[in-house]
Amino acid sequence: MGGAPDELVRLAGEDWAEALTAAPRKAFVPDRGFDAGAFTWIDRDQDPRGWEEAVLGDSAIITQVDDGRTELSPRTAVQVVDWTSSCSSPGVVFAFLRLLDPYPGDRVLEIGTGTGWTAGLLSARLGSTSVTSVEVDERLAATARVNLERMGFTPTLLVVDGAFGAPEGAPYDRLHVTCGVREFPYAWVEQTRPGGIIVAPWMPDPHNFGFRVRLSATGSAAVGRCVGSAGYTMLRAQRVGRPPIQGETRESVAEVDPRRIGHANPGLRLAFAALLPGVSVGSGATNPTDGTYRIALRDVARDSHALATQSSGGGTAQVTQSGPRDLWGELEAAYLAWVGWGEPDMDRFGLTVDAEGQRLWLHHPDNQIQGRFS
Repeated sequence: MGGAPDELVRLAGEDWAEALTAAPRKAFVPDRGFDAGAFTWIDRDQDPRGWEEAVLGDSAIITQVDDGRTELSPRTAVQVVDWTSSCSSPGVVFAFLRLLDPYPGDRVLEIGTGTGWTAGLLSARLGSTSVTSVEVDERLAATARVNLERMGFTPTLLVVDGAFGAPEGAPYDRLHVTCGVREFPYAWVEQTRPGGIIVAPWMPDPHNFGFRVRLSATGSAAVGRCVGSAGYTMLRAQRVGRPPIQGETRESVAEVDPRRIGHANPGLRLAFAALLPGVSVGSGATNPTDGTYRIALRDVARDSHALATQSSGGGTAQVTQSGPRDLWGELEAAYLAWVGWGEPDMDRFGLTVDAEGQRLWLHHPDNQIQGRFS
């Protein structure tokens, strides 16, 4: 759905409106891209009005597929599964920036330069000398530099793997992550000043939507809560592939109604992250062909898969599984554990990250519900 300048100002809010004026989104979106919200191709030369409406709207604009190995086009934007870079939707961008809450004089490290828009917003707010942004992709970094310099911004731009941060400029008061992460690198904690803030899209299941996380650095650790939903392209070092499903299948019936699982509040996703680490759990959807309701699960590392299928009229769901794990049985057990906790929503969960790994907790950091991540 298209937007207007005043819509972007509304999304920015009073605290980021001035930065938006200095770093307008349209200066950082390429002439051709793919509107992920409207699921349509945009071309500034062929349809300038449509391009501007998309840029002024609240959709992510896809700017790269397949790490740039495949040219972005109307065809590849739809057919290539891997969207690998975008200009994120303004609503999500400003939600993260408000969580970041940088003060005048703060030094910010950004992980993932992308098109350069958020580096531009931060530079407008704090001054270019206070912003360092790292990008693993040389071509993306070069384009971002051009975009930023055209608008008069000169933050420090580094072409490095964001998982390692930028230790030469540490410590930073704020660390702003613009890519999805499964596991928080401890380097980010080490490079954040005690009392500083880390905000990131935490995506324990890289194939589904994740969570906005705000962590406060304590010196040796970082602790904070999940404060909303978010979906981003993954940090390249933490991607998980999806090879074809293989192996013999076995049939059973579900004890728990899949719809209860699929329609639960987002806190259930965090229970799954704690109790089913490494398992991708589909959000549940109605098949448009036959009206069945389906939930799929996958553990790529152990080559296990499960699919629960329920008829349009409800009733008993049939489960098809393959591989060594009883994924559906484990999912039902995790769901019932969450029910036993009182069905807590996402804001009751949080993370602690230290030198030994990251731990998920419920209600309070002392109430750990997950062992250390490997």
